[in-house]
Amino acid sequence: MQPSSPPVCFLFDNGSLRAEPALALRRVAAALAGRTGREVRAVSLQHSDRVAPDQLGGMPAELLEPALEKFLSARPDGAADLLPLFFGPSAAVTELAAGQARALLAKSPHAALRFAPCLVDAADPSDRRVAQMLADHTRAAARAVGWARPKVLLTDHGSPTRAVTAVRDHLTAQLRAELGDDAAAVGAAAMERRDGAEYDFNEPLLARALRAGPSSSGEVVVALQFLLPGRHAGPDGDLAEICRAAEAECPGLRTRLTEPIGAHPLLVEVLADRLAAPRAL
Repeated sequence: MQPSSPPVCFLFDNGSLRAEPALALRRVAAALAGRTGREVRAVSLQHSDRVAPDQLGGMPAELLEPALEKFLSARPDGAADLLPLFFGPSAAVTELAAGQARALLAKSPHAALRFAPCLVDAADPSDRRVAQMLADHTRAAARAVGWARPKVLLTDHGSPTRAVTAVRDHLTAQLRAELGDDAAAVGAAAMERRDGAEYDFNEPLLARALRAGPSSSGEVVVALQFLLPGRHAGPDGDLAEICRAAEAECPGLRTRLTEPIGAHPLLVEVLADRLAAPRAL
């Protein structure tokens, strides 16, 4: 009897209206396929299917739901592992992606769909690899401009889900330990947040942190807790604009943004481990 092939992996991100995140996601998927020997398909939850195919090498971007539906239509008893390219359990993963998968599974009851964990488990302090990636990029950003001991602000997108912010705070503590004497101080910030006191757990916003307190002057590395470039984390994105505006208002402030960690070679190792431990829906 021939051994059955492993489940197809659908590596998914949130998606973007820009081409570079989709191309970067494909590079990560190809590297993961090479690392694991498994078929890995790069898909997004939303937006990316609106990018012109001629910006993507002629190959249109796919969204998770129609890609899974097509897969199950061809293989009603097929098996697939869904691997989120997310730091933590955002609603995009736990509600949108999981809801889509459950709905499709109800139509294909003989199929097997499983979810792999997100990159970071805030309840597990033993895995420090994501913090190591962030530390590597922080040091590289400081070296590029000759800074010895900058202040560091680990900055995420901001989330209405408290568990996602808990991941940021968990990574901040790990990053502080990883950097040690290479940083004068390590704090956390969010790019944006929803209005209302119930979302205060996101604070401080990056724009406010760069205008008040110790991070409003001197050398500050903004360590991006982002995986792929795009309209937020790209060289001319929202985060760069926030930093430029703060520097214009605070003459003694100098900022430097890190690269997103999606191209770091350690990311594929973390993803391979997450893919090896999927959970049933």
